Amino acid sequence: MAFDIFSRGKKQQEDHGDRLPPGQKVVDGWPVLSYGSTPRIKLDEWRLRIGGLVEEQVEFTWDEFMALPQTTVTSDIHCVTHWSKFDNEWQGVAWPDLVKDVRVKPEARHIMQHSYGGYTANVPIRDMEESGVIFAHTHNGKPIEPDHGGPMRPVVPHLYFWKSAKWLRGIEFMADEKPGFWEMYGYHIYGDPWKEERYS
Repeated sequence: MAFDIFSRGKKQQEDHGDRLPPGQKVVDGWPVLSYGSTPRIKLDEWRLRIGGLVEEQVEFTWDEFMALPQTTVTSDIHCVTHWSKFDNEWQGVAWPDLVKDVRVKPEARHIMQHSYGGYTANVPIRDMEESGVIFAHTHNGKPIEPDHGGPMRPVVPHLYFWKSAKWLRGIEFMADEKPGFWEMYGYHIYGDPWKEERYS
């Protein structure tokens, strides 16, 4: 079976050229992969807190988050478990619009994403500034389901998808790189799909 997956992945890489990272295969659906139970957050109780190396912590309610400028982007996503999903349309808030009023201290170089489900995921700030990064509430015209990280999750499409933490509730600015949840269990500290940085 592993050989069959590898063979199909190789054929798909030939079909999709530079669009499909090595070791990946394209899927039509959206596999659900989570550790533990799925949190179901009521929108009137949802909060997004931005803290760490900032002058003052910022907090958004759902209505305040939705009042920020809204953006639509289309991107591919690549899971560390070897599947890729092409042409995902996301609606949400772009990184510059989310943090435009956050006074980040100059020593901050990384963020840690904190989720309602207990996940954390570390990402360098420079990667959050890449085009296509979005804090999405809608996927292909429909609200993101809880199983897929709704009501809101970041999407960092140029990294493996575990770097886009489900059920986001907080962003912590940090000076130094620290491992998140999956990194502490042996996943790669950065997670570039094109270099197959799956595990440390």
